[in-house]
Amino acid sequence: MIHGAPARASFLRLVLTGAVGGLLSGSFGGGGGILMVPLLVTFVGMDQRRASATSLVAIIPAAIVGSLTYVAHGSVDAFAAIFLIIGGVIGSAFGSQVMRRTPIGVLRWLFIALLLVVAVRMLLIVPTRGGADTVENSWVAALLLIGVGLFIGVASGLFGIGGGVIAVPALIALFGVGDLVAKGTSLLVMIPTAVSGTVGNLRGHVVDMRAGLIVGAAAAIASFAGVALALVMPPQASSVLFAALLVASAIQLAVRARRDRGEPGDPAQD
Repeated sequence: MIHGAPARASFLRLVLTGAVGGLLSGSFGGGGGILMVPLLVTFVGMDQRRASATSLVAIIPAAIVGSLTYVAHGSVDAFAAIFLIIGGVIGSAFGSQVMRRTPIGVLRWLFIALLLVVAVRMLLIVPTRGGADTVENSWVAALLLIGVGLFIGVASGLFGIGGGVIAVPALIALFGVGDLVAKGTSLLVMIPTAVSGTVGNLRGHVVDMRAGLIVGAAAAIASFAGVALALVMPPQASSVLFAALLVASAIQLAVRARRDRGEPGDPAQD
């Protein structure tokens, strides 16, 4: 049974965290996890490791609902999803192991760096609405997709994110697909990737399942609105808004990290 601040977190705070994460997950094809982690740390009171593990649980229902909505609009590439999943499942299992053994302080600053890198990338590389509906079916593409999936999986397991911040730009830049197809495919890939990382985190006893299920349920409901927003929001506006949210989250976490420098951060043991 989980004790401490996460277990005492109010139901309303968890619901609000999930609603924000689900809205962003549907809107950006995977942005929910990268912002749910800072919310779980600053708003709910979890440490970085438990927030990452719990976010990974919450991503699953939001990704299921969001991907189904994109499927209904014909914005998912099954070929790309299959090979991204192969790499993602393997990478996520490895990433979650590294996360459980990494000191909390180090994990927090790595996450802050990730937020800033993604924010800069969002501002410098703005996706367009056009593009191909599918990735060209070839063995070269399949192997490249598996490699991208491995990278997505490691980031997902290590940081508790869905991996959309990697999958979406990779699908657009490397394979030329449109931003909606990239977002829909990314959400589908998140499901088994997050499940793989969560299985390892459950074994490591670093997941707050109660919080994860509450956040995940709220995120699943809110993801409907997020997908609807993605369909009408210009890609340029989407990139700028997301980048601003990431920078704000990085600043929040950095302030907290400096305040909590004395916090113990011994890695959890399996």
